[in-house]
Amino acid sequence: MLTKKQLDLLQFIHKRVQRDGVPPSFDEMKEALDLRSKSGIHRLITALEERGFIRRLAHRARALEIVKLPESLGGEATHGFTPRVIDGDRPSAPQPANAQPVEAAYAIELPVMGQIAAGVPIEAIAHASHSVAVPGAMISGSAEHYALEVKGDSMIDAGINDGDVVIIRETSVADNGDIVVALIEDQEATLKRFFRRGNAIALEAANPAYETRVLPDDRVKVQGRLVGLIRSY
Repeated sequence: MLTKKQLDLLQFIHKRVQRDGVPPSFDEMKEALDLRSKSGIHRLITALEERGFIRRLAHRARALEIVKLPESLGGEATHGFTPRVIDGDRPSAPQPANAQPVEAAYAIELPVMGQIAAGVPIEAIAHASHSVAVPGAMISGSAEHYALEVKGDSMIDAGINDGDVVIIRETSVADNGDIVVALIEDQEATLKRFFRRGNAIALEAANPAYETRVLPDDRVKVQGRLVGLIRSY
């Protein structure tokens, strides 16, 4: 799986090789991807090489060779492959019934903003500790998204286990039944089902061992809504 930047760079290199017969310079790559420095290009090139999409050739200027392409750019291409040319944004031939959208071919790096309690609330979300790659299909619309590591077992009946990483879409509103990140009194964050009851908010667990917490609505702020989950085995 490629990140969006990796996919963009591979596509740019491929187009320039097809057009000019030689790969673009690192400066051209930097400008095309709107990066601040060439060090970012070096990291992307290394990642593409490690994944087997390109090869660096010794003792040659602009020494890059495309070895293969992902399906979204024309299929698993070996050296010398010429993909089907698409004019504009619509292919000249019908897409297969099982064709995947381009977004499914790349991953998006999201910040992991710490741990979220699926149990007794723990301290509020603070700063990103690292990042995680998630499928582009999980990200919807233009809203910001972030990831959290689940701590606890209060949401196991909703399929959310201790140690899972949940993908959260930033929003301050929620519908009844949504699984949300709720910030309690600006101090504690928890992952629960949201229900509005008049002037109160009920935060309901998905585990009968935990009681539903009912709080005045001015003590609860919705920080985001669950849109995806990543599990490590």
